[in-house]
Amino acid sequence: MSLRVQLAIPVVLGLTTTLMAGLAAPPAAAASATSATSATTFTVEEQRLDRAAPQEILRRSGFDTVAPELARALAGARSYAQAERIVVRQGARLWTRAVDRAQGRGPVGGDLSRDDDRPLYWARLGMTREVRGLEPEFGLSDRQRAELLGALERASRGQDDIRYPRSAGGKGGKGLKRVLVTGFDPFTLDRDVRISNPSGATALALDGTVIQTADGPARIETAVFPVRWQDFTDGTVERALRRQLPHVDLFATVSQGRVGRFDIERTNGAWRGGFADNDNVGRTETIPVTDPASQPQWTSTTLPYEAIVGANTGRFPVYDNTSVTEIPAGGTAAVVRPEGPTAGSTARAGGGGDYLSNEIAYRATLLRDRLGLHDTLPGGHVHTPVLQFGTGNTDPATGAVTDPEFVRNRLDIIAQVRAIVTVALDAGATGSAT
Repeated sequence: MSLRVQLAIPVVLGLTTTLMAGLAAPPAAAASATSATSATTFTVEEQRLDRAAPQEILRRSGFDTVAPELARALAGARSYAQAERIVVRQGARLWTRAVDRAQGRGPVGGDLSRDDDRPLYWARLGMTREVRGLEPEFGLSDRQRAELLGALERASRGQDDIRYPRSAGGKGGKGLKRVLVTGFDPFTLDRDVRISNPSGATALALDGTVIQTADGPARIETAVFPVRWQDFTDGTVERALRRQLPHVDLFATVSQGRVGRFDIERTNGAWRGGFADNDNVGRTETIPVTDPASQPQWTSTTLPYEAIVGANTGRFPVYDNTSVTEIPAGGTAAVVRPEGPTAGSTARAGGGGDYLSNEIAYRATLLRDRLGLHDTLPGGHVHTPVLQFGTGNTDPATGAVTDPEFVRNRLDIIAQVRAIVTVALDAGATGSAT
């Protein structure tokens, strides 16, 4: 997830972490080939689906059949209840199919590497377009359509599929440990519509897997979140995580960050910096949460950052990032604080910036604290390196949708996130730095 403009990190593949404003306007949406009428207004995200690269990604993964299958199923629905069952079932099937593909189960479905997260993203948008254009004989109110879309989003992102075996030892107990990892959709797609997000690919690769730690096996469950301000305002993070955090032994929110490095973000800030999301909407405001009267300006990681930084987890360097941007108490201008926030200051950027990566970290750690788990639950944010295409394949207009270096980079990032989670569990930290 992109970082704050003051970081001034170089632009690579259009995946800038300098948060430039003014994304290009997407082309007009074509009418759906199945259920959408000419009067349907698709979202900015959905309009990008008609571009050449997304269509190629869907064809070369076999996921081009997903939206038509949903359309055929919905055509047979005779009530809202039937339509709801269909979108939940088809959404969950898409998530399972993407996870299975990433983990080597079932047919490849095309020549794209199995680790690719983009088929899930673009297939989901094809599904939401079908629901948005659905005009059934039984009628749909705006509220019902929104509920169908919400159910489809949750099911197809793995948010309804976070389940641990009953044989697990439970939080703090012996037996199978429980780990929760989250990722994100691709973003900044108007700069390069070919973009993949290694955090989303990591979520697919790790979902339901078991890793071996010094204290025994640990099961990882994952979910993917949208790059949209409104979804976060509506509580998508809290809705997905509230029931899980009291029962897990560690959590890590993961997103794409800086070029060539991992960062363990020490501090998260309560500020939205305004950068446009995947619907080309920007928000500049304090992060909206419930009970704003008790809302802190800062939250902190409880991941064992010293142990993680000190371990050999892979080819990318890993940093303990302590820097924030704040307005000091009594001040009016924002300043960068390399060692973290000062007392009474107002947040303008956490270590992870002022975009949705900082926000998911802030919301997850605030939820941890409000549940009384700060001293017992290790959790925080991990920024991965920017996922880069190979040399000579950096032009969004003429470049290929994949190449060997691109795949290698993504696989190495996935493996290093897995290693970081293993080190964090081995450290056995409960809020300390060691």
